[in-house]
Order: sequence, then C-alpha cells, then structure tokens
Amino acid sequence: MSAEPERRQRLLQMAAGAAFLVLAVVLVLIVVSSSGGSGGDTNIEDKAEVNRALNGIPQAGMVLGDPEAPVELVEFGDLQCPVCAGYAKEILPSIIENQVKKGEVKIAFRNLTIIGEESIPAGAAALAAGEQGRGWSYLELFYRNQGEERSGYVTDEFLEAVAKAAGVKDLARWNLRRKHLTGEVEKTTAEGEELGFNGTPSFAVEGPGSKGLEPLGTPESAGSLGEAIADAA
Repeated sequence: MSAEPERRQRLLQMAAGAAFLVLAVVLVLIVVSSSGGSGGDTNIEDKAEVNRALNGIPQAGMVLGDPEAPVELVEFGDLQCPVCAGYAKEILPSIIENQVKKGEVKIAFRNLTIIGEESIPAGAAALAAGEQGRGWSYLELFYRNQGEERSGYVTDEFLEAVAKAAGVKDLARWNLRRKHLTGEVEKTTAEGEELGFNGTPSFAVEGPGSKGLEPLGTPESAGSLGEAIADAA
C-alpha cells in the first residue's frame, strides 16, 4: 500500500519530463505572440486584467489564497523565465479561478533562479512586495511585462514601475527591503535544487494526503495539477 503514492509520484514526474520540451516551446510562442512589444518597459501593461483575476483572493507574503486551505501548491519559478510567464497566463488561471477561490488550495511562489544574475533582484523585489500583501500582483505583472531574458531590462526603474502598478503602498520601505531579501531568494533556490528541480516552473504539493512536500516536476496541464491537488487532499 505504501508504495502506491511513490509510484504515482514517479509516474507524474516521468510524464511531466516527457511533455516539458514540447510544452515549453508552446508556452514561449504564446508569450511572444501575445506580447505587444519587447517587454521590460516602465509602461506596465495588463494591470486591470491582473486586478480582475486576483480580486478578492487573500495575499500573504508570496502565498495566494485562503491561509487555512488544506492543500498548498508550491511553484518554484524564475521571474525572467518565459515558460513561467506562459504558465501564469495559460495554466494557473483555471486553478486560481476554481480551487483557490473555493478555498481548496493556496499557491505559494518560491524563487528558483536559473536564468541569470538579474533574476535575483527581480525575485527579491517580488518578496518585498509580498511583505505588503502585493506579492502575487507583483509576480503576475512582472510576467506580463517581461523583457528578453538576460537583456538588462531588470533595472531599478522597471522593478519600481511594477511595484507601483501592483499597488505597493510604501515604496520607500519596499525599496529598502528588496535589497535585504536576496538571501531569501538564494535560500529557496537551494531548496528547489534539493527537491531535484533544475528547470522552471517546477511544482510541489503538500496536504493531508501527501507525505510532506511532494515534487511534481512540471505537469503539462491545469488538469494534471488539479489531479495532484486532489490526491494531496
């Protein structure tokens, strides 16, 4: 009996690995085709869309959803990652609209910086926004306004423009705190690597039906994520 959850987990990871390369190409094409420009501009787009999607959902730190939700879905991501942006636009919205809004699951974001040095200040900026209850708003807006990875677009001006659009109230405190949170970015990056993750986004789940935090890898659809959430519950 005890071997069955481990078998299910291995099968999920194998399926995710096989589908990942195809999915990555599809999601990158979605991001590129839906972008109105090169990204990384201080004229932040899609603010109204993000506000509608997250309206009424609690945000605490980098956790989206009811803090008492029985299941926690953890995303390890890199803010510069175009595939993460694709997931934010195409995969996670149905989970947020259904399981998160119903209080069945909460989603936690943790930095796993794999692309470059610019990912560290970007991740720290999101954490600082999270300290003011705007972490997921920051994350979603950053993804929707990405520039080309490692192109130098992650400037102080861009990060602050995202913070303003995300509704961060105390920009002076945000500015100070983001410079002190790089260590937390490095800590969660190490945590993701210990779970065996070497690509983003990667997911893990924890709930009454799981044995601690169980790695899922990169499930290929919202349906696969939904099944993992149901198993963990």
